Amino acid sequence: MDKHETWDCIDAQRTALAELIGSLTEEAAATPSLCGGWRIRDVGAHLSMAATTPTRDVMRYVVRARGSFDRMIRDSAIDRARERTLAQISTDLRQIVGCRRLAPGTFWRDPLLDLIVHGQDIARPLGLTVTPPAEATRLVADWAWQRRFPFFPARHLRGLRLVADDVEWARGTGAEVRGPVLDLLLLSTGRAAGLAGVHGPGAAAARRTFTSYAGA
Repeated sequence: MDKHETWDCIDAQRTALAELIGSLTEEAAATPSLCGGWRIRDVGAHLSMAATTPTRDVMRYVVRARGSFDRMIRDSAIDRARERTLAQISTDLRQIVGCRRLAPGTFWRDPLLDLIVHGQDIARPLGLTVTPPAEATRLVADWAWQRRFPFFPARHLRGLRLVADDVEWARGTGAEVRGPVLDLLLLSTGRAAGLAGVHGPGAAAARRTFTSYAGA
């Protein structure tokens, strides 16, 4: 996928997640997501922030979080979710379809990584299935390993080799962990939920790894 195709996919994912969030009840939106400490509505609110938040507001949260990236992202998402109804959160996503604005320090693959991973953060706790295009998922799985920050998959999955069995993709060295690239992406970004779809000689070691590590 080139840059143009990636932005088209970003727009499609924004539209799909806007529809999903707009269909939720308040009870469902209050369900804990796969992100520790985030409700589903918080994740939904976060997804439009990179394209809409002024740099001065980002810096205010950085100062408030004393430089902690995870805390800055979490606090800003929770504050935004508190200020908006589910309908407004859905509308926020619809309104940035076609927007190419990036958050400071990010690149054009980052919004797609955010949407695909956070789409699972929203859907899986609710027992829903959201299946992004396999090629897009492969692209952002590559990007998570290339980008490293904030997930550092090579460090957290040291001694394991992730091998997709639905597309051509593999990363890491060591005992083999096989499964769909979407589940391997979740493992690469610190989501233990990805363990449900994997197998192979390294699967048990991967499960042990996630007893002490949770992504953000």
